[in-house]
Amino acid sequence: MTLDAHSRRRLPLAVTLVIVLVALVAAFSHGRADTTTLWSDRPVTVAPATVTAPNWPALAQALKPAVVNVSTKRSPQEAEPLDPFFQQFSGRTPPRHSQRAMGSGFVINADGYIVTNNHVVDGASEIRVKFADGRELTGRVVGRDPRTDLALLKVDAKGLVTIPIGDSVALKVGEPVMAIGNPFGLEQTVTTGIVSATGRVIGDGPYDDFIQTDASINPGNSGGPLINASGQAVGINTAILSQTGGSVGIGFAIPVNLAKPVLTQLASAGQVTRGWLGVAIQPLTPDLAKGFGLKESKGVLISDVVQDSPADKAGVAAGDIVVEFDKKKIDNPQDLQKVVASTPPGRGVPIKVWRDKAEKTLEIKIGETPDETVALKSTNKGKTMLGLDVRAITPEIARQLNLRGQEGVLVFAVEEDSAAAEAGLQRGDVIREVNRQRVRSLPDFERATKDVKEGDRVTVLLQRGQQSLYVAFTVAKG
Repeated sequence: MTLDAHSRRRLPLAVTLVIVLVALVAAFSHGRADTTTLWSDRPVTVAPATVTAPNWPALAQALKPAVVNVSTKRSPQEAEPLDPFFQQFSGRTPPRHSQRAMGSGFVINADGYIVTNNHVVDGASEIRVKFADGRELTGRVVGRDPRTDLALLKVDAKGLVTIPIGDSVALKVGEPVMAIGNPFGLEQTVTTGIVSATGRVIGDGPYDDFIQTDASINPGNSGGPLINASGQAVGINTAILSQTGGSVGIGFAIPVNLAKPVLTQLASAGQVTRGWLGVAIQPLTPDLAKGFGLKESKGVLISDVVQDSPADKAGVAAGDIVVEFDKKKIDNPQDLQKVVASTPPGRGVPIKVWRDKAEKTLEIKIGETPDETVALKSTNKGKTMLGLDVRAITPEIARQLNLRGQEGVLVFAVEEDSAAAEAGLQRGDVIREVNRQRVRSLPDFERATKDVKEGDRVTVLLQRGQQSLYVAFTVAKG
């Protein structure tokens, strides 16, 4: 079972970054954790290990009960890949049967909180969590964060075995590590290796900062823990680099220090709030640096500024080179993305830019990152009331779908057998209007649908290709 990555960029020499398991989901939890005690950092106590030989057998025995198999069920539309963006535009007929996939996860809180990858559960209509002792429970999504590929699940259980969370910043190259997961569905598989590199950038998104390991990671390991010799999770296994889809000794894990603030926000609010500048950026090459009058290629070049964004209001302009943010040196795009994302919205910070061969300091009030997805109302069964999963129309989506502008919201998935599906709504439709209220963005869509309840009649204006049409349906009763 080899699963291709979706929406992943190609790397040099035709080496493909294969995501360990691709499985999509949308379900939401009603529970929230006490974030002050969401996880423990207590090392696991086992017999002393030598420098060259950690006590892996004892650690594996102690921690395997905390590692779970996460299996998901997806409707046909949700199971379709996104690269090309929508296969239906090429005339391909999607399968009409539900699809199942699986990944891994691990318990971080004895009351049933489980960490996994977002791509394991994104788009699923059903989540099942299987433990080492054979118990199988229904999983609910507390929250998920596509930008870091993290998700927090909840099962109704108490007194579970947990894996403590360590400190990924303290990791050293060459340090021994252990991975536990369900590669190819083979439950409770343990592999060991070393930390091959830290801070690895693999072109996987705005928060590229991976631990690289040679511990064997394969499809199905996604969401499982990468564990140090003290029995603490230091990473969440996420991806492999492979030409075949199987392990070649190059695996990647999300550092737990990147995951901690994300999990805390997911547990308390179900979503992650990040700072936002509103700029398009690119690396500063030596040639560009020379052209702009800089001696070193350190900094980030602003290629565009979003109108009315925090950056625009502060006077940031295309062609500026950011060299310092909130008194922190900025050497590359990853530096800027991380510090901006971690800055609370509403806070004013100084930003130093290189403009016209001189440094200039601007004061900028950080905004909140606009959502690219919206959680629609759900029944207590976890299904969307309208039967729709919609997304903001980003410039990339507009380009790929050849849309005129970015006004409206994109129908990403239509729930199988829902009233919306029966009325003819399709994946790839663009919603321009709901009940005679114009929809330009996700907030508009939320306002237009916030008072919709079971039994209400909903009229939607769609754009489908070059055609505009109205569709009406009655919201189904649960």
